[in-house]
Amino acid sequence: MPGKEVLDTSALICWPLQALDGGFVVRGQKAEVERLSPERSIAIEVASLNWSSPSKPSLERATKIAISTGDIAGLSETDLNLFALALEINGRVNTDDYRLQNMCSASGLEWKGVELSGISEVWSWEIRCNGCKESYDHIGSTIPAREEVGRCKNCGSSLRIRKRR
Repeated sequence: MPGKEVLDTSALICWPLQALDGGFVVRGQKAEVERLSPERSIAIEVASLNWSSPSKPSLERATKIAISTGDIAGLSETDLNLFALALEINGRVNTDDYRLQNMCSASGLEWKGVELSGISEVWSWEIRCNGCKESYDHIGSTIPAREEVGRCKNCGSSLRIRKRR
């Protein structure tokens, strides 16, 4: 595997085992693979993967980037750790996750789709109240993407993630 390849969970599940050798992954991905494909979780034990954890400064840098693009509101802790690791080692991220691709593009990191072609432009996201239309940059740390991401502090209406205009 040329260079430092950071492998998202989609690569761990879809790629042949020999293509995973030498790839960098984070510990949280083990649980994801076990949940999504128990048989595959057993098979990847034989791959020569670099199980790593990002440093605190890399995680802080990754969080700042995720907040600046607005991707933090739809990002899992595992994806944030994977992105932080990629920043730390300056690795290419192999992922079909559009949020990871978006953050890589925004920060100048190289990425490659696993099975899909990927994004064609960088987007910025915001959290907006459905009631009073108040806009929030972020509401804390990561929360996996879903329809409603919380309640407005002003009016109590639901908050949703939307493309920043």
